[in-house]
Parts: sequence; structure tokens; C-alpha cells
Amino acid sequence: MQKINKKNVIDLIMIAIGCAIYALSLDMISVPNKLTDGGISGITLLLRHFWGINMGLSSLLLNIPLIILGYRFMGKRPLAYTIWGTLWLSFFLWFWRLIPIIYQLNLEHDLFLSAILAGTLSGIGLGLVFRYNGTSGGTDIIARIMQIKFGFSSGKVLLFCDTIILLSSLSYLDIKHIMYTLVAAFILSRVMDAVQQGAYSARGLLIISDHYQEIAQMIDLKLDRGFTYFEARGGYKKTKRPVIYLVVSPREIPVVKELIAAEDPQAFVSVIEVHEVLGEGFTYKQKRHHLLIRK
Repeated sequence: MQKINKKNVIDLIMIAIGCAIYALSLDMISVPNKLTDGGISGITLLLRHFWGINMGLSSLLLNIPLIILGYRFMGKRPLAYTIWGTLWLSFFLWFWRLIPIIYQLNLEHDLFLSAILAGTLSGIGLGLVFRYNGTSGGTDIIARIMQIKFGFSSGKVLLFCDTIILLSSLSYLDIKHIMYTLVAAFILSRVMDAVQQGAYSARGLLIISDHYQEIAQMIDLKLDRGFTYFEARGGYKKTKRPVIYLVVSPREIPVVKELIAAEDPQAFVSVIEVHEVLGEGFTYKQKRHHLLIRK
């Protein structure tokens, strides 16, 4: 129980730090250099430009109905982590505006450098949030609901939402700033994937353990992912033992490691890069709840 509590505390701290870095990127770089963003953050930038509404306040107010909507589709811990991330992001969007540090980095005449820094900082921040099983709210909630309810790809839903918001941003930004925003968005995605330990769309795991049946059962119950047994022979004792092989999305890697450690801390786990994955759960007939852990 102590280990579980310690793990939860670390998750919450790292999610808060990730939100702080992401909010700093928006306040210090994106806003002064007129770069927009996707998701709820892009809407808060719109509201700030036209009506001068505080970004922290608008972020909080916009996320409240989304959290209420997502309540029935999310487990207790994912919902709690989402609320936690939303509150901290709103707080830091307000807090950094009060700190003089955000006025000390003047990149107004170098949009390319601004895009690089904005994408890097935002990627680090969001990468930490997702690595520790959290979200910053917003369109992430919509994407998960659409995936669970209708089987849509979460990536495609996020892309659609971001496209609508970026097009709306043309009402106050020119094409030049939108193009640099796209540069920042590309860097953000690459950095975020690197922080999450997921540079590709999927990861393969080879799991060797004497408790393979218990681990396989937990993977089936908690992740709703399919897996395969390989018959292997030990190199030293020549004894036969099954090896579990499964493919998961990058966001599920921390959850799988947690499940394995709970059943067998001495298990041998090899995580390999999967450059392309076709089949159930990825390109067709998506399973329900495979990104959510219900407690």
C-alpha cells in the first residue's frame, strides 16, 4: 500500500511540473510572439486576444463541462488525474503572468527560434503529463470519449479539433504566424513522444517471468489488450518457459510496467520499437477502454 501511495504522489507531482512547463511555454513564448496552439489552449488564446479574458480562468471554465461529460467514460484515477492536471494548468497560466521572468526572453523578431522553443518546452511539459498517466484536460477528454463511444482514433480526433481551432485563429493571426505555429506543433509532438518514451505509434514488449499467467491475466483485465505466448528455451538450464508478447500504444507503456512490477518485480521485460502495426486495436475494430484503467 505504501508503494502505491508513493507512486500516486510522484504521478501527481510530475503532472503538476509538466503543467507548469507547458503553461510557461504559452505565457513566455507563444503569447508574446503571437503563436497560437491547438486544443483548449488555442481557444484561451482566442479569448485573450478578443476579450482580454485571463487564460487561466478561461481554461478552467472551458474544462469544467468537458470533465463532467467525461465522468461516465473515465475510471476514478484517470478522472482524478485529469482534474488535477486541469487545475494546475489553469493555476500556472495565471501565475506565470505575475512573474517578471516571462518578460525577460524577447524573441519577437525571430519567429523560427520562438517556434523551436515553444515546441520544445510544450513537448517536455505535456510529455511529463502523459508519461505519468495524466492529461491537461481539454480536447484529450473529447478524444477519449470519441474513441470509447464510437471507436474513432484518438489521434485523428485531436487532429480534427486542432485543425478547427487553428483555422479559427486566422481571425487574428496571419498565415506566417500560423505556419510557424505548425512548426512548433511538429516539434512539440516529437519532443512529447521522446519524453513519453514513445517515438513511434506502438511498442512491443517481450515479458519473461515465472508468474506469466498472472501477468497475462492482468494485461487482459486491465488493458483489454491481446497477447501471444512464445515457447522459449533458457540458454543456461535449457528449461522451457512461455514468453509473453504484446503490442501497445506508447501511452500504455507506464501502465504495463506497473502491472508487471505488481505481479513480479524480478520479471525480465524488453521494450522494442514497432515501426508499423496493423490489426485489431490499432487500425480496425478498436477495443473499448484499452487506454483507461478502471479501479
